Amino acid sequence: MSKVLRDKYEDMALTPGQGKISAAMSIGIGILSLFGAFCFLLPDLFTTPDFRGFYNAEVLRITLQISIAIGFGFGLYAMMKNQSMKYGLTGMILAILAALIGSGRVEAPEIDTRSLYVGLDYFILTLVVLALVFIPLERAFPKVKEQKVLRKGWVTDIKYFMFSHLGIQLISFFTIIPIQVFLHQATTWEFQKVIAAQPIWLQFFEILLVVDFGTYWIHRAMHEIPALWRIHAVHHSTEHMDWLASSRLHVLEILANRFAGYLPIFVLGFAPSAVYAYLVFVSFHAIFIHANVRFRFPVLRWIIATPEFHHWHHSSEDAAIDKNYAGFLPLYDWLFRTTYMPKKLASRYGTVSDDIPDGIIGQFLYPFKGWFGKSAS
Repeated sequence: MSKVLRDKYEDMALTPGQGKISAAMSIGIGILSLFGAFCFLLPDLFTTPDFRGFYNAEVLRITLQISIAIGFGFGLYAMMKNQSMKYGLTGMILAILAALIGSGRVEAPEIDTRSLYVGLDYFILTLVVLALVFIPLERAFPKVKEQKVLRKGWVTDIKYFMFSHLGIQLISFFTIIPIQVFLHQATTWEFQKVIAAQPIWLQFFEILLVVDFGTYWIHRAMHEIPALWRIHAVHHSTEHMDWLASSRLHVLEILANRFAGYLPIFVLGFAPSAVYAYLVFVSFHAIFIHANVRFRFPVLRWIIATPEFHHWHHSSEDAAIDKNYAGFLPLYDWLFRTTYMPKKLASRYGTVSDDIPDGIIGQFLYPFKGWFGKSAS
């Protein structure tokens, strides 16, 4: 099934007037409407506990109805274009299914973070917001003008995006909870009170400094230790940079990065508001530095990582390999002599010699096959 999706929907030109754009919009909105309908049907299972108290059921119902109508309308228009008939029909069917399923009500039950849930709402909200921000941005200021919205590899990357958002409880179980258990007496440390009493803006920058120092060395280890490179090579396997490429991360790398980030935050005892500000920033920043945009930021690029800086890290050009490890602060690359910032922009991406599968399952198994001496082909 995944191979069929990649063959049919990747590297597909959305030519105006042929119904392809309408068909793509119909299918995309139809799928999101269907997910939203499941949130109405089983809110305890498919919505994020921390969000439930903020939801207005009637507003969400109207929003769902509008999205269903829009998806159906795009599908109907695509149906009238012979080249996109079957895709338009698919979008219409998805919209109809969403209308049939979405007949329940989103309640705001007492939040119980211990219950099992799949955050479909979190996935929908973040995907819609990021798509509305970055797709127009990349079309208006593209670094690679000929790169398509539905470029090669996007099907795989959207699956990574979905996993990282739907599996947030599972990821937390393997990162935050072990740290909390291990440091269950950490709240008694006096220096944590001093740190938490600092201005929020100062704590925010301290988190950047501390966390990026740790992640710099983890990132560098993943490049320079062959066994770890097999994990990180999955992230570098993308040959096209855009906002969605940031999601391509092996689950072991996600766990390592989250653990390395959360550990100093819990040990030092930063205030929750500073941590939330950091998490919002880092989430947006990680997507932005992968985006297909041509911004150079002449001065800022030496202070904080920019798309230009990080694109060189992904470059497969010889001089750029194993450079620019820092996630936020190029200072660490400058200190440890791993900076590479020529006057031109990076133009070639991907790994040099690694034969990494295209699909998410093959990429998940890739490190294990190498570790146990099996072929990764």
